[in-house]
Amino acid sequence: MVTRDIVMEKIQRALLSVSDKSGLAEFARALAAAGVELISTGGTARALRDEGLEVSDLSTFTGFPEMLDGRVKTLHPKVHGGLLFIRGNAAHEAAARQHNILPIDLVVVNLYPFEETIARPHTTLAEAIENIDIGGPSMLRSAAKNHESVTVIVDPKDYEAVAGEISKNGNTTLELRRRLAAKVFARTAAYDAAIALHLNQNFSAGAPPTLPERLLVQAPLAQPLRYGENPHQAAALYGPFGDYFRQLHGKDLSYNNILDLTAAANLISEFPGDEPTLAILKHTNPCGVGRGATLREAWDKAFATDRQAPFGGIIAVNQTLDAPCAQAIAEIFSACSKS
Repeated sequence: MVTRDIVMEKIQRALLSVSDKSGLAEFARALAAAGVELISTGGTARALRDEGLEVSDLSTFTGFPEMLDGRVKTLHPKVHGGLLFIRGNAAHEAAARQHNILPIDLVVVNLYPFEETIARPHTTLAEAIENIDIGGPSMLRSAAKNHESVTVIVDPKDYEAVAGEISKNGNTTLELRRRLAAKVFARTAAYDAAIALHLNQNFSAGAPPTLPERLLVQAPLAQPLRYGENPHQAAALYGPFGDYFRQLHGKDLSYNNILDLTAAANLISEFPGDEPTLAILKHTNPCGVGRGATLREAWDKAFATDRQAPFGGIIAVNQTLDAPCAQAIAEIFSACSKS
């Protein structure tokens, strides 16, 4: 990879435009204390002024008013030129001077809440479409592309790290800017995937079912795992795991624990909850299934089939685990149990 030698000066100018304003005021105060000029739009500017911060309107910075109910406000050469021109490139800097384009060194943007909007019941298609952010992803991508010179924040969780480096050095490290840039493209990819999926579902309503030309999969990080299929491998779990499972105690889960839990959940779901049922699995293989008047009786039957398998294995029940059954299970070591 070829990199350019760029002399990084202190961050002079930041553009802030967010829908999620958590932590914003504190972060903006840290920027102001470091002498950073704050530029903002609409509701973000009002929120910062309400906190006593001095903020310039983006329309003043660009010399062009917001229009079309705010749909067009950041899509302007002075915004994207200020983000994209390569510092230290003579031709780029000459063009910036010719067109009176000032550098924007820091961008803070989080997107219109499209996913939250479509998750609400009775959301109309028109409401969903209105919550498709255009200017936000554009600014994020411009800033992330030029991350050698520009710091970009898409997640309020990164305010502390950025504020700390700016307070200490006046700018951020290339290492941090690279990490933040990668995070931006992951976020915009997930955002676009959610939009594409929702529109495909709505626009094909009533039509014969068709398979998508491109399968789009996106899932949030649920938790890191203790290790992968083998102890030397790193692993993490993605998706709504926490909606269905809750760990009460013990070590952090591994990939193999999750694999076994999935097999156990699939097996026990075959048995309705009207009759107490207990299943024992080892390495995804069923070793015993018992049904009885109580879970303790179901345990005795399942355990009798193989008294070795439950050690370090998975135990699943189709009802809330009661004390008599739990006490019996506690007499041996089991990796996980599910109810």
